[in-house]
Amino acid sequence: MAIWKNTFTLEELHKRCANTLASHLGIRFTKIGDTCLIAEMAIQEFHHQPDRILHGGASAAFAETVGSVAANCAVDQQMYNCVGLDLNINHVRAIHAGKLIAKAYPYHVGRSTHVWGIEIKEENGKMIAIARLTVAVLLRVAE
Repeated sequence: MAIWKNTFTLEELHKRCANTLASHLGIRFTKIGDTCLIAEMAIQEFHHQPDRILHGGASAAFAETVGSVAANCAVDQQMYNCVGLDLNINHVRAIHAGKLIAKAYPYHVGRSTHVWGIEIKEENGKMIAIARLTVAVLLRVAE
């Protein structure tokens, strides 16, 4: 059973992220599953730390982006929006080039909080980082 409260397409997700950190990092959503959201990010030189390996902040931003977008798709966006409360990430393998794939899936989808797991892997399936994102579900304020 799908967890999504909204009907959305990959194109709509990309439009939502236009001119944000997600678009500047080159994050592209590639698959909407029944209970997961998948995105990719091709490693560029600007993703590196001075030692020419993937910067931990780049993988953390990748994880938080995919988890946050998933969380927002799992609530009624007319009434609620989700914002990050806590991000925990373990960087388990260094990488300097290639394409990363992130998969976000829910551990808990509640009325006031969500907890999402995000796995970041290389194209060959080797684990790069494992993250847990907790978000607050907030009532939208009229603008």
